[in-house]
Amino acid sequence: MNHAFRKKKAFNGQTEFDKAPRPLNGKELVQLIGSIGDEPPKTHCWKRRSILFELDYWDFLYIRHNLDVMHIEKNVCENIIGTLLNIFGKSKDGLNARLDMIDMRIREQLAPKIRGERTYLPHACYSLTKTEKKQFCKSLYELKVPEGYSSNIRSRVNIKELKLTNLKTHDLHVLMQQLLPVAIRGSLDIKLRSAITRLCFFFNYLCGRIVDPCKLDELQSNYVVTLCELEIFFPSSFFDIMIHLTIHLVREVKLCGPVFMWWMYPFERYMKILKGYVRNRYRLEACMVENYVAEEAVGFCTEYLHDVDPIGIPINRNASEKYGRGISTGKPEYVDMKLLSQAHLYVLRNTAIVDPYIEEHMK
Repeated sequence: MNHAFRKKKAFNGQTEFDKAPRPLNGKELVQLIGSIGDEPPKTHCWKRRSILFELDYWDFLYIRHNLDVMHIEKNVCENIIGTLLNIFGKSKDGLNARLDMIDMRIREQLAPKIRGERTYLPHACYSLTKTEKKQFCKSLYELKVPEGYSSNIRSRVNIKELKLTNLKTHDLHVLMQQLLPVAIRGSLDIKLRSAITRLCFFFNYLCGRIVDPCKLDELQSNYVVTLCELEIFFPSSFFDIMIHLTIHLVREVKLCGPVFMWWMYPFERYMKILKGYVRNRYRLEACMVENYVAEEAVGFCTEYLHDVDPIGIPINRNASEKYGRGISTGKPEYVDMKLLSQAHLYVLRNTAIVDPYIEEHMK
């Protein structure tokens, strides 16, 4: 209650002293939406009552609907990248967003300016300059990752128009958790860059294979501060329903376990496999069943054959030799003596044979 952000008027021009709302249980929710009839009441945002509340056990469930972390992470990453690069149709900044901030009496320096018949928007701290956009796109364009880590990010970068196109869900997953903090390094305001990096670290820890339950409360409290820091810089239009849903993810991890056990990646990938079985669009289910049975039969037979690749397992495209193959597109790099001596010193300090001499020298 005594936090400095409660007295800060950079959010909506007002101070905040209310307590955080608590999640409603099933009985409270039924009482709240039980009065919905022909005309929805104005006391809440719901317009109809779900038919699932007719189930006897539905009121007593702690989690009635799982939040899909995959699509939430995808939309949050799209909002950030679209706003930073000011991509048309993806950015949350615009004329209406600036006018909303004027109505809220915040950040008046970002108000639209009329010059003749045109309206100009002043440069905001959350928008990258042209030089920073080139640096951002160049860092992703020159990126090289191991096989199976992600798709070819280089093919998604448009250097001429300085934007990212045709990003898939897993591409945004890798960008959000690993690549975005590296790409914005050296750009933006240091406080805004720190807030975006903390948001990436939040998703990185939340989607980990191992989650420590003792650290979830601290993770939740830190993420609330991160959202407040983002709200200081980004416009109000940035905080849509997807940004709001992130505040409930830690609670669902407490109740449902690690994220990888209940997000949508396995189902989406298997749906792609089933769609690939379809040959006759008039009989979708029959095609799926027929191809599934055929693949099971062939997979069973391959277990009794030698030198046959199993079905569904990708073939390793790396060289089978002990030392691998050379890179055909490699270019020689000539270094000066200073960099060579630094590399030599680095190797010596990380070699076990040299450790006794280092210890003797320190003594």
